[in-house]
Amino acid sequence: MGQAMPVSYVRVIGAERITPRTVRVTFTGDALPGLLEDRPDQQMKLCLPREGRSVREGLLPEQDAEDTYGMRWYEAFLAIPEAERPWLRGFTVRSYDRERNLMAVDFVLHGEDGPASRWGAAAGAGDVLGMVGPSSLYARPLPAARRMLLAGDESALPAIATVLEALPAGTRALVYAEVADAAEERELPTAAGGAEVRWVHRDRGGSLVAAVRDAGRDLDGVDAAWVAGEASAVRALRRHLVGERGLPKGAVEFSGYWRRALTQDDAPTEEDLAWAAERAADAS
Repeated sequence: MGQAMPVSYVRVIGAERITPRTVRVTFTGDALPGLLEDRPDQQMKLCLPREGRSVREGLLPEQDAEDTYGMRWYEAFLAIPEAERPWLRGFTVRSYDRERNLMAVDFVLHGEDGPASRWGAAAGAGDVLGMVGPSSLYARPLPAARRMLLAGDESALPAIATVLEALPAGTRALVYAEVADAAEERELPTAAGGAEVRWVHRDRGGSLVAAVRDAGRDLDGVDAAWVAGEASAVRALRRHLVGERGLPKGAVEFSGYWRRALTQDDAPTEEDLAWAAERAADAS
């Protein structure tokens, strides 16, 4: 029998603006010690309240021990009246302090155009959210490498930081990170022999895909890659790394965290479904 997708509640302890467009929110919760593991890129979903409402404990469907992949839970979640049903958004755990039972999650602020941005900008001590996951069902081992490329946008920076912290000694890392401007740069861990970081600024016309494609000999010696962020950029980078740089498919770990002009509430497109099938085929 597989492991059911866990459902729990977390409470805000504090929030800190770590860049002009990023808020780091610290949570605690009774279930966290049993859920969080010592591994990178732990992904989960937070249930964010609709405007004028709160995510009170007991609102969400309970975890079903037989519901290995969370499908029955999600059907029950959709059955909550829309006016009360929280928004469901994906995040990566930036860090977990087991001794103090504190989990840090970074919220990227895009103005007032999304529930995660609105909630993150106003987060305060005592606020309660629902949490689905994380689960080891979705854990994927890092590809072995002597020199690993890590590429992503703001949404991927928390995961990139955890991957850097988890790389084995002797693995060198090269990071390409796309952010809005220089003010969004931040310190990244430099474990495992150090990391070279190349910041790509959108306000100067830069894009992650173009920067990696134009990297030339900067990518010499890269024998594996980890890529995440906006889905179409991730697809383009994977195709470049496999098709033009010659990396084996199994050496490129990739994940589309968000879709341009679409939200996580929108149905998957035909391209999304084809991409998911290709990813599953690669994994098998």
